[in-house]
Amino acid sequence: MLDDEMLHVTEWHNGEKDFSPFSDTEMARRQNELRVWMAGNNVDAALFTSYHCINYYSGWLYCYFGRKYGMVVDQKSATTISAGIDGGQPWRRTFGSNITYTDWRRDNFYRAVQGLTKGAKRVGIEFDHVSLEYRQLIQDALPGVELVDISQASMWMRTIKSAEEITLIKEGARICDVGGYAVAGAAQAGVPEHEVAIAGTNAMIREIAKSFPFVELMDTWTWFQSGINTDGAHNPVTNRVVQSGDILSLNTFPMIFGYYTALERTLFCDSVDDASLDIWQKNVAVHERGLELMKPGARCMDIAKELNEMYREWDLLKYRSFGYGHSFGVLSHYYGREAGVELREDIDTELKPGMVVSMEPMVMIPEGRPGAGGYREHDILVIGEDGAENITGFPFGPEHNIVGKG
Repeated sequence: MLDDEMLHVTEWHNGEKDFSPFSDTEMARRQNELRVWMAGNNVDAALFTSYHCINYYSGWLYCYFGRKYGMVVDQKSATTISAGIDGGQPWRRTFGSNITYTDWRRDNFYRAVQGLTKGAKRVGIEFDHVSLEYRQLIQDALPGVELVDISQASMWMRTIKSAEEITLIKEGARICDVGGYAVAGAAQAGVPEHEVAIAGTNAMIREIAKSFPFVELMDTWTWFQSGINTDGAHNPVTNRVVQSGDILSLNTFPMIFGYYTALERTLFCDSVDDASLDIWQKNVAVHERGLELMKPGARCMDIAKELNEMYREWDLLKYRSFGYGHSFGVLSHYYGREAGVELREDIDTELKPGMVVSMEPMVMIPEGRPGAGGYREHDILVIGEDGAENITGFPFGPEHNIVGKG
């Protein structure tokens, strides 16, 4: 077959639109807020390429696997760009239109971009997502077009959650707790980490499936760590066997329509020694004070600095391993981050109503020292007009989380 007889860009609109937890009014609000920014900044079209932005503005979460994906928004339309391998699923998930490019030529993705940005003089792209090579390929496909950064503007839009987003995030926090109880029930001496993690993940997947009329079950996971493996917050699950007296770290993460939530708790198997109990209680005290500080008007850096002083008084600050919390929404362990809302010393952002932020202090005591291991508690808070609502229900502290007994 000759090249000019083959389809390069087409529409594979197979089936009907799928269920979404978000109303058409909510999705139109997101796209229209973007259009207002574009109009005010003389941007004719926006080309999104990241998981998080495409998901936020369309409702569709792509599967990368070495291909290019995009979404073009202008003042009249919003269209996702998907590969032929995805069939009609992107159309079914997209609020708006969708076009499919084929594998016949390597530049077909850029043909799709060209077709959706005709006449545009200034096009917004995500500077924080495209590599130097990717940016050059976009520029080559759009000669004479000025590329401007849209990533920061989009991030700040996403940091304030709508009522519908908060409803979904609360459901995610509830399902975190379901996974947490499954993990706590499975954790005992003689059981490998991976078996405990499987119990938590399976419980969450089943609860997600039960809770929505239609949902794509993807990316929900559990990190369950024991002993030295607790020293890092993102350490993978292993086949290490839990031993009596071990420090344990419970971490459950349901992913629902691209939205991430988390529950993280320190546990001990059977018993806790005095040195470990002392550090655990101190970290719980930092966590409790952090929860009190989460309110509208508080600055991220001020929260971090006050909590630092608590650690400093106990000579534990040198063992703190990361910031005290971060924003929630469309993000995951392998994509997305609303970096403007992190509880760190170098972030001066004020917490505002509609933000959803974690409180998660952690210290890591090196192996060979009394109380060795990683201690972390994690709750999710919705910032309101007058305070903050803690939407995490699973209890924390030594009174609740010595597990495996009997």
